[in-house]
Amino acid sequence: MAIEIERKFIVTGDFSKEVQYSRRIVQGYLCSGAGRSVRIRISGDEGFLTIKGAADESGWSRYEFERSIPLADAEEMLKLCEEGLIDKIRHYIPAGKHTWEVDVFNGDNRGLIIAEIELSSANESFEKPDWLGKEVTTDYRYYNAMLSKYPYSLWEKE
Repeated sequence: MAIEIERKFIVTGDFSKEVQYSRRIVQGYLCSGAGRSVRIRISGDEGFLTIKGAADESGWSRYEFERSIPLADAEEMLKLCEEGLIDKIRHYIPAGKHTWEVDVFNGDNRGLIIAEIELSSANESFEKPDWLGKEVTTDYRYYNAMLSKYPYSLWEKE
């Protein structure tokens, strides 16, 4: 099983000129409890099954197991998911040896834009573009599994 090391930030500026390519993502959760989640995702024309463990004390690292599955299977499995599908457009932006993934949410999470970057170690440095806002890595409200249960549209605006 692999370890995912990821940092999340609110997007506050215009990133659009830096986008290399984009994909629509629809995902749902077969199980999303404390410390683990089992996700079905359709990204473009590909299907994926992902299992994630609990975040470590820093909130940056957690176990992740992901496998490709046939698109038709992913479409059927989405029908089995808990209520609250996530629908977003993911934009990919190269930055040095990393790629920023900027998610522009639709549906009940419309208005939320989050940038994520995956790192090879927790202390790895990375470029922070000027369109990044506050870091929200440790704020569990911004986890997709939480957004599926408690969408952004229900939050009191900060």
